[in-house]
Amino acid sequence: MTESSNPGPVELVVLTFPGTRVDAAVRAALSEVVDRGYVTVLDLIYLSKDLDGSLTEVEIDEPIEELGLAGVSVDVREVISDDDLDLVRDTLRPGTSAIVVVYEQSWARGLADAVTAAGGEVALHVQVPHDTIEAALAAP
Repeated sequence: MTESSNPGPVELVVLTFPGTRVDAAVRAALSEVVDRGYVTVLDLIYLSKDLDGSLTEVEIDEPIEELGLAGVSVDVREVISDDDLDLVRDTLRPGTSAIVVVYEQSWARGLADAVTAAGGEVALHVQVPHDTIEAALAAP
């Protein structure tokens, strides 16, 4: 992370895929938001479950090129917990894979710094559920 007294909001997202390789378009999209400075990836772990139920787990400091994740920039902070991974392990279907990504919304650092400098504070950050957004966008 770049130096700031106010980090942006930090979130965890789980992205799942069929098979054992992350699609190149997904890697490119993730790299683009990182390269533009919108987010900083703080941790990333790849999981896959073979058809026989065997689990594979690869952390970001291990070779990730063959998984389709080459070139993703990560400011490794080891934020993902075993409890986080247990949820993914328990729900991952055979023949699928997932990347668990913890990221900071880097774009918000400057805004948070400006709010603090003005004597304020970022008092609340709540992620609106995806279903709520879809319903609002579908409404006439």
